[in-house]
Amino acid sequence: MATAQTSPAASAPVAAPAAAPQTSSNGANGNRPKRPNPSGSNRSWKQKKTKREKNITEGSSEEVLRYDIEALLESRRSETDTPAEGAETAEAQQDLPAEGTETDVEVLELSSTGDGLAMRPGSNQVYVVPFTVPGDVARVKVFRHLRRENQTVADFVSIVKPSPLRDDARIQCKYFATCGGCQFQMLDYAEQLRRKRRIVDKAFRNFANLPAELVPAILDTIGSPLQYGYRTKLTPHFDGPPGFHSRRNKGGPKPKFASCPDIGFMRKGQRKVMDIEDCPIGTDVVRQGMKRERERMQNEFGDYQRGATILLRENTQRYPTDASDDAAAPPKQQDLAPYTVRNDSEFGIDIKTCETDSKATTHEYIRNHHFTNPAGSFFQNNNSILPVFTDYVKEHVLPPSSPSSIKYLIDAYSGSGLFTITLASVFQHSTGIDIAADSIASARHNAQLNGLGEDRCKFIAADAGELFKNVSYDADETTVILDPPRKGCDADFLAQLRRFGPKRVVYVSCNVHTQARDVGVLVRGEGEGKRYEIESLRGFDFFPQTGHVEGVAVLNRVES
Repeated sequence: MATAQTSPAASAPVAAPAAAPQTSSNGANGNRPKRPNPSGSNRSWKQKKTKREKNITEGSSEEVLRYDIEALLESRRSETDTPAEGAETAEAQQDLPAEGTETDVEVLELSSTGDGLAMRPGSNQVYVVPFTVPGDVARVKVFRHLRRENQTVADFVSIVKPSPLRDDARIQCKYFATCGGCQFQMLDYAEQLRRKRRIVDKAFRNFANLPAELVPAILDTIGSPLQYGYRTKLTPHFDGPPGFHSRRNKGGPKPKFASCPDIGFMRKGQRKVMDIEDCPIGTDVVRQGMKRERERMQNEFGDYQRGATILLRENTQRYPTDASDDAAAPPKQQDLAPYTVRNDSEFGIDIKTCETDSKATTHEYIRNHHFTNPAGSFFQNNNSILPVFTDYVKEHVLPPSSPSSIKYLIDAYSGSGLFTITLASVFQHSTGIDIAADSIASARHNAQLNGLGEDRCKFIAADAGELFKNVSYDADETTVILDPPRKGCDADFLAQLRRFGPKRVVYVSCNVHTQARDVGVLVRGEGEGKRYEIESLRGFDFFPQTGHVEGVAVLNRVES
C-alpha cells in the first residue's frame, strides 16, 4: 500500500451501477467501437506505458505479461510435445487471422495483469484478451500480432461459451468489458482472492531470483470487507474540444466545446474517454459527488478550452455519539445538506462530503486514528480494509516470540504517517522518514492530532542517499517498515538498509513484482551488509473487481 503514489485502479476506474448486462451465448457489448487497426503487422510495436508505470523497469506490466505467456507456452509444449521454441507451426508462420478480423479462442490461463491468455487449436500463438477467465471460449478482434513473441493483442468482442467460473449476473456495471477499470466482476469473490494469491506466488517465482526452498508458501489473500462502494477517491476526466491539440491552430482562435464533453474514464485499449455517469466501486458520497460535478459541467463546459481531470475525494467530519452540546452534535438525517452522507459507527457519527479542490484539507479516520491530507495527495483509497490491514501489520511488526528485544520503529517512505502513528503504541519511539517535505509536514500534523509528541515519534525529511544518517536506534532493537512507490526500492536504498541491518523488516507494497525483486536482494545478501530470511508472505485485496493485489512480506535478520 504505497503512501506516495496512485494505485493502479485510480487511473481507469469502472462505472455505472446499472443492472448487469443481458449476456447470451453471443456475449455482451459486442457492438461497441474498437480501437483503430493500424496497417502493417511486422513493424516493432509496444504497448504504451501508463503514467504510473513510466518509471518502472523490472516488474512492469509488460514484463509480468511476458513471463506468463512464456509459462503458458512451456506448459503447452510439455503437455503436447510440440516443437521447441523457435520452431513455429504453419499457422504461426503464415496463417494467423488478419489484423482487424474476428476469431474464436479458448482462454487457458489468467495473467497477473488481469488479462486472459488464450490460444487457437494447432497454434502456438497466445492471444491476450481482457475481461475473460480460464475456460471461456471468446470471440476476439485481432489488433496486433507480435510474431517473434508468439503474442497477439486482441479486443474482447463476446463470450461464445462461458467458463464454469463465469457468472455475468455478478456484474454490477453496464460498462464492464468496455471501461478499462475492472477485470473480475464476473468472478465469485472467493475466486478473485484465490487468483490474487497466485499473483503473489508467481511474483516471487519470477522476480525474486531465489531458490524455492527460501520462499515460504504464500498465505491466503485477505479480502476487503466491501467489494463495491469502497473507493474514497475517483478522478473522472474529459478530453479537450476537437482540435485543441492541433499545431495548425497555434496562434489562431482557441477551439471551444459546442456541447458538454463526455466525462468518465478511458475505454479499454483506447486513449478515449467514455461518458460514464456513475461508478459502483466508489463510496456513496463519491458517487454523489460525481453526479454533482456532471451537473455542474452541463453549465460550465464553455469555460474550458482543454481537457481536465475532476477530483472526487471523500472527506469525513466526525462527531461524538454522546455530544451534550448542540454545537458539537451532528446534523440529523433530514437536515443533511445535498450530496452529503451520514454513517454511524462505534467510534462516532461520520458526516461525509465529496471534496473537489486538490489543495483543500480532507479528513479520514482509521478506527479512532485521525488523519488529514491535501485532497489531491495520496492516501489509500479503500478505507474499509485499512483497520484489518493496520491490525495485521501491528501483529507482525514484532517477532512472534515474547518478550521481544525490539523497541524502535523506522517507517521508511512514511508519507503522511500512517504506520508511524497506528503503530506508535507498540514501540518506545518511532521515526518516520520521507524525502518529500510536504508529506513530513502532514505527518507531523497528524501525530499532533493523535496526541503523539516527539517523545513518542518524530518525522525526518531526509535526502534519499542518507535515509538512516539521523537515526540513532540500535539496529538490534529496531524494526523497519518499507512502503515504497510502485517502482520499489532502488539499489542504493537497499544497500543502506542492509548496512544498517535492522532486526526485522516489514515490506508493504502496491507492486508485488518489484517487492519480490527487492526481497530477493535482501535474502541473497550479496556484498556488504546483513542478509534476511522470509518469515511470511501475504496479499491484501485493496481493489476488489480488479487484478491488483498488495503484498506484505515479513523478514528477519539472519544472525551470523
